[in-house]
Amino acid sequence: MSVYSTILTQSEFVDKDSLSYPFEERGLQFGDGIYEVIRIYNGGYYLLTEHVDRLYRSAEAIKINIPYNKEKMIELLHQLIEKNHMKNDGKVYMQITRGSAPRDHAFPQEVIPNIYAYLQDLPRNEKFLENGVKTISQRDIRWENCYIKSLNLLPNVLAKQTAKENNCYEAVLHRDGVVTECSSSNIYLVKDGKVYTHPATNNILHGCVRMAVERFLKDENIPLIEEAFYIEDIQHADEMFLSSSTSEVLPVTQLDNVVVGNGEPGKITRTLQKAYEQDAKITDKLIKNL
Repeated sequence: MSVYSTILTQSEFVDKDSLSYPFEERGLQFGDGIYEVIRIYNGGYYLLTEHVDRLYRSAEAIKINIPYNKEKMIELLHQLIEKNHMKNDGKVYMQITRGSAPRDHAFPQEVIPNIYAYLQDLPRNEKFLENGVKTISQRDIRWENCYIKSLNLLPNVLAKQTAKENNCYEAVLHRDGVVTECSSSNIYLVKDGKVYTHPATNNILHGCVRMAVERFLKDENIPLIEEAFYIEDIQHADEMFLSSSTSEVLPVTQLDNVVVGNGEPGKITRTLQKAYEQDAKITDKLIKNL
C-alpha cells in the first residue's frame, strides 16, 4: 500500500519525504503516544466523529494536551484528503506523541506534541468478507488499560505474528479462558439468535465499528449481550465474527481446530455486513442477498 505524498504534521501539510523528528522523540523511546486508523470509502471518511472523539479520550487518559479542538482536527483531516485528491477506498493513520525532549521518564515541561497523519489506499478484502477467516487463540498479556489506543502494541504485534505464522487472520485473546478481543479487532459470538461480546471495560478497546455494530443490532432487533464468553463456548457457537475499521464486519469460521457452526458465514453476520455497507454508503456492495 503506497503512502500519498502529502501528509499532515502539526497543523501544516508537507511532502512525506521531508518529515523528520529529533532522535529524542517520546513516541519512539517510550511509546508515549496515541493513534487512530480511520476507514475511507470513495474518498470519504467513515465514522470520523467517533474516531476523533476516541482520539481525544485517549489523549486525556495519558495527559497529552492536543493543541487544537476536535472541529479543527476534523477540518485538517478533510483537507488531507483534498490535498491528496484521494477518491479511492483507503485509510488514514494518525499519531500523536507527547513530543520531542531529552530522554526522561517524567513528562518534560512545555513540550509540544508531535502530530502527523497520512493516507494509504486500502481496497476491501472481498475474499475474506465473503468466505470468512480462520483464527488462533492466544493468552491476553496486555496491560490493564486497553481502552486507551496507545502506541504500546508489542503484545498485539506478537499475537498477530503468531496468527500469521499459523496461516490465520487474527489472534483471539483471552484472560484465563475469558475472551476479551483480538489483536486488532473486537470479537463476537452468536448463539440462539443472540450476539455476545465482552463488556466495554478497560480490558478492551472500545471499537468505533463495535459502536456501529451495536446500532445495527438494535435496528434489526437482534439482542446484544455485553457479557464475556469463554474459549470453550466457541465450540457451541452458531456464528462468530470480528469487527474493526480495516476488517469491517468479518466472519470467523474457525478458531484453532474448532470449526464455528457449519463452517460458513452465518445469517446474523451477513445481516450486519449488509447494514455496514449501507451505513458506510459503499456503492460496490458484496452482500447482496441474505
